[in-house]
Formats: sequence, C-alpha cells, structure tokens
Amino acid sequence: MDLLWVLYSMLTVCMAINMEATGSHSMFTCEPITLRMCQGLAYNTTFMPNLLNHYDQQTAALAMEPFHPMVNLECSTEIRPFLCALYAPVCTEYGRVTLPCRRLCQRAKSDCYKLMDMFGVTWPDEMECSRFPDCDESYPRTIDLLPSSDGTEESPSSVQRDYGFWCPRELKIEPDLGYSFMGVRDCSPPCPNMYFREDELIFARYFIGVVSIVCLSATLFTFLTFLIDVGRFRYPERPIIFYAVCYMMVSLVFFLGFLLEDRVSCNAASPGRFRASTVTQGSHNKACTLLFMTLYFFTMAGSVWWVILTITWFLAAVPKWGSEAIEKKALLFHAVAWGIPGALTITLMAMNKIEGDSMSGVCFVGLYDLMALRWFLLVPLALDVVVGVVLLLAGIAALNRVRMEIPLEKENQDKLVKFMIRIGVFSVLYLVPLLTVIGCYLYEQSHRSVWETTWVQERCREYHIPCPFKVEQTSRPDIALFLIKYLMMLVVGIPSVFWVGSKKTCFEWASFFNGHRRKDSAVHESRQVLQEPDFTQLLLRDPNTPVVRKSRGTSTQGTSTHASSTHLAMLDEPPSASTSRAGSMRSKSSSFHGSLHRSRDGRYTACSYRGVEERTPRLDDPLQHCSVNRLNSHSRHGSLQRLESQSRHSSVRDLTITAQAIQSSPGNGIHCVVGEDATMA
Repeated sequence: MDLLWVLYSMLTVCMAINMEATGSHSMFTCEPITLRMCQGLAYNTTFMPNLLNHYDQQTAALAMEPFHPMVNLECSTEIRPFLCALYAPVCTEYGRVTLPCRRLCQRAKSDCYKLMDMFGVTWPDEMECSRFPDCDESYPRTIDLLPSSDGTEESPSSVQRDYGFWCPRELKIEPDLGYSFMGVRDCSPPCPNMYFREDELIFARYFIGVVSIVCLSATLFTFLTFLIDVGRFRYPERPIIFYAVCYMMVSLVFFLGFLLEDRVSCNAASPGRFRASTVTQGSHNKACTLLFMTLYFFTMAGSVWWVILTITWFLAAVPKWGSEAIEKKALLFHAVAWGIPGALTITLMAMNKIEGDSMSGVCFVGLYDLMALRWFLLVPLALDVVVGVVLLLAGIAALNRVRMEIPLEKENQDKLVKFMIRIGVFSVLYLVPLLTVIGCYLYEQSHRSVWETTWVQERCREYHIPCPFKVEQTSRPDIALFLIKYLMMLVVGIPSVFWVGSKKTCFEWASFFNGHRRKDSAVHESRQVLQEPDFTQLLLRDPNTPVVRKSRGTSTQGTSTHASSTHLAMLDEPPSASTSRAGSMRSKSSSFHGSLHRSRDGRYTACSYRGVEERTPRLDDPLQHCSVNRLNSHSRHGSLQRLESQSRHSSVRDLTITAQAIQSSPGNGIHCVVGEDATMA
C-alpha cells in the first residue's frame, strides 16, 4: 500500500501517467539504459514505464527525437540531465521515485527556448516546471545513488514496481472518442476476439448464423400465423405474439451480424499510424449504434413481454378477469413493454457503453465493461425472471385449486388440465434458455479479470508492454461457453411456435395457400369455442339445468368481466372435433349456437337448430307447424337480427343460406319449445 501511495503522489505531480493504471497488476524491474542520449550519466539503470507514460525505451527514444538538436548544440548544460530525468529516470530503491527539481527545469527551458522556437519545437505540457518540486539540485541527487539505508536486501538491480496495465501503442485510440479497455482510457480491445483462435471464431460465426436463421424462421412463422387470423389470439395470450416479434428482431440482428462479419463491430487497422484493428466502442459508428439499439431494445422488450404474459394469465386465473377486461389494460402493457427497454437503451447510448462483438458481428453491451454487464443485463433479466415466476406459480396454483375443489364438467376438467400443461411447458421452454444465459453472464463476469491477465501475459512481449509479475492463476475461456450463450439468447424465442402449433393452425395455413378463406359452416365451427356465460352461474346452477353457451372467436376470452377460469382452457379444435362435438350436443338436445327468445307473455322460449336425423318433421305437430308459420310470418331480417346477437363471428351470408334452406326443405326447421310451465319444457 505504501508503494501505491508513493506512485499516486508522483503521478499526480507530473500529470503524465493515467491515474486509472496505478491499481492493477504489472510489476517491473530495473533495466540498463539503452538510450544513446542518456548514456554516460551518473547512473546506468532505469525503469519502465517512465514518468511520461512510455512503456519501453524504444518509445521513449522516439519521443526524445525533437530535442536532439538542442542536446547536440548544447544550448544548455542542464537540458540533457533534465530530459533523461523524465525519459529515463534513475532506478533507486524499492518504492522511491525521484523527480527533477524545478530550478533545473527552469534553467533548461530558458536557455533553450530560442533554439526550440527556431526548430519549431514546443515545450510539452507534461514538462511544465511548475509541476516539479521546488528545489535546486542537480539530477540525480546524491541520495538517489546511495544504497538503501534501511538494511533491506533489495538492491537497485531487483527493484519492482506496480504500475497497472499500459495500453499498447497499436491499441490506442483518439482521445475524443471515449474508448476504454481494462480501466485505461483511449484504449480498445484488439479485433478479432483476443481470447480465441481464428478457426474457433470462424466456427462460432457460422454456428451463430445457422441458429439465427432457424430462430428467425420460427418466430416469423408465429407472427404470420397471427396475421392470418388476428382475432384468434386475444388477451391473455396476445403478449405471446409481441414476444415472438421481439425475438424475431433479435434473430434478424444476429443474422445481419453473420453477413457483415466484423466490418461493423471492428475498426479497420491503420498500419501507417501503428494502429491495429480494434473493437468498435461508443456511438460514433452509426451502423454499430443501430445494431446495438435494435438488439438490446428487443432483447429487453422480449423479457418484459413475457412478464406481461404472466400478468395476464394471473389476472385471468386469480381475480377471474375476462378477455375484455384485460384488453382494456393493453395501452398500459404496451407503455411498460416498450418504455422500459427504450429508457435503458437511451441511457446506455448516453453513457457511451456500446461495444462491438467481433465473434457474432453485432454490437451489444457488457462485452468488456463489467459494470454495464451487471447493471444493464444481469439485473434486468434476473428481475424479469423473479417477477414472472412468482406470477406464473400463483396463476397455476389458482387454476389447480379450481380443478381440485370445484366440480366441473368432465369436458372442462380435461380442458383445464390441458391448458395448465401448456402453460407449464411453455414457461419451461422460456425459462431454461434465459436462466442459462444469466448463468453464462455470471460465470463470465467472475472470470473476466483472470482471462485478461492471461491475455496480457501471453501478448506483453509482442506489444512491448510490461508483463504481469507473479501471476497466481491463468485461464482462458472455453469457446463452448460463448456458443451456449449465443444459442440460448436465440432459442428463447422458439417457444412461441409451441403455443400456436395446433391442427387449427395447419388448417388455416392450408386455407391461406389455397387462395381463399372458406366461410362454410365446417370452417366456421372450427373457429368457435364454447364459452360459459359466467363462472358463478356455472358453479351454482342446477346440474339438470341445460347450459346456454355462446360462440366466441378466441380460445381464451370470456364473456363478462368476471370470466370463468375454464375460459383459459378453451383450446383450438380442428373441424372434425368441432363436428363431432356438435353431434354430441345435438344428441343431448342442446344447441351449438343456442339463444333465448322472449315470448309475448314475458316468458322465454329456447330455440335451437335440429337436423333431419334428430327429429323427423310431423305436419300434425302443432309445435312444428307453429315453428314454420313463425318463420314465414316473420321477416328474414328479424331472424337475422336475433341470431346475429348470439355470435360475434356469424355472417349475414351464413344466416341467409340457413333461412332459405329451412323454407325450401321440409326436413329442417326451427323447433320452438314454449316455456309456459316446467313440464312443457
């Protein structure tokens, strides 16, 4: 700690060394002076990096070249010792750093100022005399050349210092761009990825490209299925569609990254300026910024839509909200689902935390900045998982309580169990990939410092930077970890296909490819599901009382604000299942499209369709005769008005054909049971 404090004081005075580099892991020893200008002085060893941020003597020699005319012309006897005190300082005992005196600096500057102006050389800011201690001694001072007086066994030849990571010249970036790497400003990671070999990166890029194509196809299929029949998916299952759209955009960005390779995520090399290819950071690259905005925004929005999906399921299962009641909150759902990711995206852009990913070709956040990884990826995703799981478990527990405690019909019992299984499988298919991604992020942030130290140790001689000293642990990341992370980031959108996948979906696509939407009764019945008018009436009604059912166009909506939990269980059915169910309902003297008609005396009559196979018309039957006369006496418009109020999805064309068929055929009719008393019903 004493060493760090001394170094901190020295660097504050000279203002030449980046302050963020003093707390890291590099340890150095004294080395012989190889600078030709500084040979032959009272000392022959120095240490690097020096006081002016030069990490080797070759770099220091290049920086001293403008002062060669002044030294050769001997404009001042103090200029050479003063320059060497900064570019090749004396290596003294462990922990001691000596600076040249202010008077030495002032004499050298005043004597050589005119000559420097003649050669067009300016006095550097880091060499301003006011930054040095106020003394008047030559350099090196006598005390600097004496051995250590505390009796330690440290000799000048074995002095070691901790200066932290120094950015190689090849990785330095212009100061106004705001780059940062390993805590050092104006520095950027090398490109391609510094952890893996070239063959590993090529395999990873093609792997990500193939997975992105598969996920893009799956989520696009879900969205197109929704567009074919928009009214089919209503709340509480509508968020699945927006969830699929979000991960469709995520897959699209990764696919674009596969096509672009590293042209956007990396800065081009500049050999003439000794600049290697580096990772893109910040918002100065417009293409990288656009990829980041799209990828991060829709990644966060997809997780938020899953939470909203669990909220809608909870509202439908616990307080028994119907589809219409939940749909009234749609504006709030959209504001939260798009507003929170938008705010996070804007915040990251303002903080300049955008980073290129040379492995996938996209731009994201948290690839090299651990703070951004923790607060803008781990925290939001973990919060979404916790909230979503709590609401999901509460909703499933409520549905299971309904199934166990409340006697329902066998048909609704089976539907409820089937729906609970669908919810459970869908949630597992979403949570397993998301939890895997969170686990990869946690492992990565806990091992990042070790990986960086290992990289510095392996490349320090190539970059001419100080190597780490006494490294206790070295480790390189496994390429499989990153492949799993990218795989799970993409496949998390595939569960949406599981939800829309059904026989009805296949039937709709077949009808779509045939070029028209069939409106016949078989197709119409396949799009309708039975709905209970009120869950309270269902539970309190007499078991012998027939249930009046209404047709709706979605599998999960209710008919009132307090809808039945069994509404969640109404699943899509193919035409064959609908036809068989309609036959069974006719055999029980119940109607698939039932309605109640009020008679003139204030009572109700139950009207239902019956087929030829159910009831053969009898001309002497007064009820049958009454039914035909009523149909003939009343206008077809009145019949349409009454039947249209029963089902939202029935059409005038269907009812017209039905009415004409009844008038022309003696085998079909409307059977009216007049409810004068209970015995007649």
